[in-house]
Amino acid sequence: MYSIYSLLMGLAALLLTPYWLVQGLRHGKYFSNLGQRLGFSFPTLTKLPENRPGAIWIHAVSVGEALSGVTLARRLKQAYPGRPLVVSTTTLTGQALARERMPFADAIFYFPLDWAFCIRRSLRAVRPSIVIILETEIWPNFLRESRRAGVPVVFVSGRISDRSYRRYQRFLGIVGFFLRPFLASALANASAFLMQSERDAERIRALGAPSGRVQVSGNLKYDLELPAPTPISEWLATEAKRAGRSPIIVAGSVVATEEPLALIAFGTLQGEHRKALLVLAPRKPECFESAAQFIDDSHRKFIRRSQLPVPGPSQNGRPWGEFPIADDVTVILLDSIGELASLYRVADGAFVGGSLVESGGHNILEPAAFGKIPVFGPSMENFREIAERFTAAGAAVQVESPEDAGVAWIEFLRDPERAARMGETARKLVESSRGATNRAIAEIAGHLDGAAREKG
Repeated sequence: MYSIYSLLMGLAALLLTPYWLVQGLRHGKYFSNLGQRLGFSFPTLTKLPENRPGAIWIHAVSVGEALSGVTLARRLKQAYPGRPLVVSTTTLTGQALARERMPFADAIFYFPLDWAFCIRRSLRAVRPSIVIILETEIWPNFLRESRRAGVPVVFVSGRISDRSYRRYQRFLGIVGFFLRPFLASALANASAFLMQSERDAERIRALGAPSGRVQVSGNLKYDLELPAPTPISEWLATEAKRAGRSPIIVAGSVVATEEPLALIAFGTLQGEHRKALLVLAPRKPECFESAAQFIDDSHRKFIRRSQLPVPGPSQNGRPWGEFPIADDVTVILLDSIGELASLYRVADGAFVGGSLVESGGHNILEPAAFGKIPVFGPSMENFREIAERFTAAGAAVQVESPEDAGVAWIEFLRDPERAARMGETARKLVESSRGATNRAIAEIAGHLDGAAREKG
């Protein structure tokens, strides 16, 4: 079964090669990390001492997983200071954010491609005592090779989205005779599945995970660490107040083709608030230029964050002095990585992207943790449980159109007491739902202690 899977992976790679070449030439993707993905080059790992204990390896696919894993990674580094803590990601944006938010990690690199020879090289280079996969990225060869190497793999904050589950069900209906036993075999190689909800637990069991290794432990995203004020958030707060520019609307994690809809929502608000400012934050760097074009097409004056003489999030001080916001500027394009969360702190209204188009939505907990009311569209399949919980509690607003989002902000500004109550409810929901990190650490400790006893 694994030979057939590896062959299919090879064929898929061959078919996708033209796309990868185009993306590599246009956006600098894939080529720069190919050596790491193939298991040949790990420059950050070479800095680790040769005579060291087994590493704790955390894998976070992209931005969302990396953000959710910051607290867990920090706590593990504190609990096991003698062990190297290494972090892998799949995407460029995830890599950039991991480097920004996890400077305490001993190494950060790219996850290997799911071929046995790549994985064996990676395991030899990392020498992990445990691998922690955030959420649920199932790579059969990686799970198999890890088990063969005696390395436990623990899924933490696992989830199976509606879209992913439908995809699995569709393929099971077509090639279930092969896929069902193959999935069961792959999942049996993992040591534990700490799932976000009972629904996620039921789904991973239905795909073949051993029932005795599955438990519900909650969502790491609730344990997020709120970022301190950054230079860009301090600049925006200072200059907006100086110029009398309000309200400030932050549209975060906006996906491709959703930018015009965010601009329509903002335009609705502008009908009543002429001095409003919009911070537009595309989800991916490759969308920065198209977002700029959409803003330009809407005949709005904007400034790019990259053009502001304001230092990055990890730099201190205020060397930029005064850099006022021009009266005719209505949009700030956040063409940077790692600064969005801090800007929710100064927002008067928040929109969470990936929801006004069929993309499945993004995490609403960052604005909620700051006491801001998340506004999002109808497509929230990837965060359905969180979205339903917050809307039912009156701590978030789900809208059907961009115009509805603009109207929601207008209503909040007309009734600040109601807005304050909803924001406080959102903040308390986040606070009361923490604890997944503690449960994950207890599970991880059991595996690390067990490995230490066996070695001893």
